[in-house]
Amino acid sequence: MPFLKKLYFNFETYVCVALIAVMIVSLTAQVGVRFLLGSAVAWAEELSRYCFICAVYLGTAVAAQKLTHVRITAQFMFFPTQVRLVFRVVADTILFAFNVFLAWLCFGIVSRSMQYGETSATLGIDIAFVEAVIPVGAVLMNWRLLENYYLHWRSGTLAQLVAIETDLGLPKEKGGAS
Repeated sequence: MPFLKKLYFNFETYVCVALIAVMIVSLTAQVGVRFLLGSAVAWAEELSRYCFICAVYLGTAVAAQKLTHVRITAQFMFFPTQVRLVFRVVADTILFAFNVFLAWLCFGIVSRSMQYGETSATLGIDIAFVEAVIPVGAVLMNWRLLENYYLHWRSGTLAQLVAIETDLGLPKEKGGAS
């Protein structure tokens, strides 16, 4: 059971690491072949581009899970923890809604792309599979976002979602809430 739990909590990370490894190997092979033989491997650049695209969109779920996705919080830094938490929930609700809209919009694009059957130039794979990573990444990001709130709520540590004064070494607010 610990293996499955570890796999669940690190799934996106493992996939991103594998994609980046494939990207590095294909680009290294491309550079090596160009240097040694003076010609190019046709599929290497396309494969590395698709791996990069997939790693970026799946990486959004990793960032959401680790609470490291981009957000601007400096303007709320000196508010009490409860006020910062309200702003955080509002911001994450907007992000959640945007991801739902993005997934819905991209699902239509991917389904139309599957109807027309466009294939990539050198690898010959259906472009819809590459495009599908966008809604998958958005759904996974929402899942990890909700999961964070649930885990913090269940453990009674919701305030830790906004406890940036601890990370910055600022004095804690009066009343001991953090």
